[in-house]
Amino acid sequence: MADEEKGVPAAEENKPWLPNPREGEHVFGVAHIFASFNDTFVHVTDLSGKETIVRVTGGMKVKADRDEASPYAAMLAAQDVAVRCKVRRLISVGFRLTETTLQPL
Repeated sequence: MADEEKGVPAAEENKPWLPNPREGEHVFGVAHIFASFNDTFVHVTDLSGKETIVRVTGGMKVKADRDEASPYAAMLAAQDVAVRCKVRRLISVGFRLTETTLQPL
């Protein structure tokens, strides 16, 4: 509360587990997006893919099971990932898309 009264939002606090980039330095991440017929998974990792930064699914954002596969649930998951990436000071994100298909390629 004291930091918010000073005009510093809670997301801007110095937290030891967040990356602390120097001036002009970029923090990169990779967003692994998997779209299946039943759900959409958005998983953001560091460049090596070993450290998870944030992981959200469409099913985590809606209450009804029938809405997990909807575009609305995927949009809510993407918005939540964007907010969490900003809090964790990610500046650049690459995307890796995976999907299920009816017929093999």
